Amino acid sequence: MTIAQQIQVATTTPVPERHAGRNATLLLVSSLTIMSGATIAPSLPAIESHFAGSANVEILTRLVLTLPALFIVLCAPFAGGLADRFGRRPLLIVTALLYGLSGMSGLMSDSLMGLLIGRALLGVAVAGIMTTATALVGDYFSGPARDRFMGYQSAFVGFGGLLFLTGGGLLAEMHWRAPFAVYGLSLLLIPAVLAFINEPVRARPSATVASAPGGGGTLWLAVIAVYAAAAINSIAFYLLPTQLPFHLNAMGIGSPAVAGLAIGVGNLVGAVVALSYDRLRARLRLTGVFGLAFGLTAAGYILLGLADTLAHVLAAAGVVGLGLGMMMPNIAAAAMAAAAPDMRGRIAGGMTASVFAGQFISPFVSQPMIATFGFAGTYIYAGLAVGGIAVMAAIAALVLGRRG
Repeated sequence: MTIAQQIQVATTTPVPERHAGRNATLLLVSSLTIMSGATIAPSLPAIESHFAGSANVEILTRLVLTLPALFIVLCAPFAGGLADRFGRRPLLIVTALLYGLSGMSGLMSDSLMGLLIGRALLGVAVAGIMTTATALVGDYFSGPARDRFMGYQSAFVGFGGLLFLTGGGLLAEMHWRAPFAVYGLSLLLIPAVLAFINEPVRARPSATVASAPGGGGTLWLAVIAVYAAAAINSIAFYLLPTQLPFHLNAMGIGSPAVAGLAIGVGNLVGAVVALSYDRLRARLRLTGVFGLAFGLTAAGYILLGLADTLAHVLAAAGVVGLGLGMMMPNIAAAAMAAAAPDMRGRIAGGMTASVFAGQFISPFVSQPMIATFGFAGTYIYAGLAVGGIAVMAAIAALVLGRRG
């Protein structure tokens, strides 16, 4: 019996309607991860203006968006261990509740520090949600079906990103606090989790199977490579939500709604591409997809640095979105392919930590670059750096392809 055959969902008979509800709930839960930052991204300039008297307001304002990432990095490995030991479902319910309460705290915080505390707790919640959602996909699906659902999951996140970004921009036009109300949607998902998410039965592979070459053991070198790719991708990608609103301001396009639309275009394009991820992976394999995705991201940022009109900015964001649509499902699929069944929660936790480590680091990398090169120069140099990584991934794909 293969490892995939040992993974059994805790249902006695397959009921299509029940699985449809389960899958829809997983997709909706996954959208909470993009909502954690995307919803308030268009509000950043207004938040900076509101707290203009605070010390270090420029960097602290960016941390309103990225501080959750630090706490995701700290908590995701522990969340993965808890999910493996005590189960996915209980952790998902608790963290969905925390997500809603901490996210909405921005409606009432009267200081920048209070706002940051609420965002830190939101990070704890996202660590549990993203880790359990990824592990559940690994538990419920295998092979091409897993790749297909990973693509659907990334597409749903992308469409959600467009909705939350544009909606956040429209709400930010009313008041910078208004987008924080959107986090309450997570509370509405808790009944769906209770109704449709069953705890998978995860059979542990025997020691013989786990240690055999090509068996069910965790491929740690592959895991480390996936973690590195996830961190680098996040450092690059978060140049959009953290800096593009300010870049548009510098170009004389200062509307929060326009900023939300510009950022959301990348998510929309990425969502469409992600729908075809399973076919893309079948043709290029995991390493080839990494090379192509990094290459498109690099091209998009160089174009963004050269853009001088809103139309050019939107086109460049769309090219970045092409890379994102390939990258995110590929990261998750590669992590789950490399993980032994009894390690999926912990590997998913490490993957989550890597993704958000890059997100947290991103403004610390970009702010000194902006001070030196300006917004346009920063995007061009970031594109060149990511392009170098794309070349290395492409070479690795060719080498692995020749080895069969």
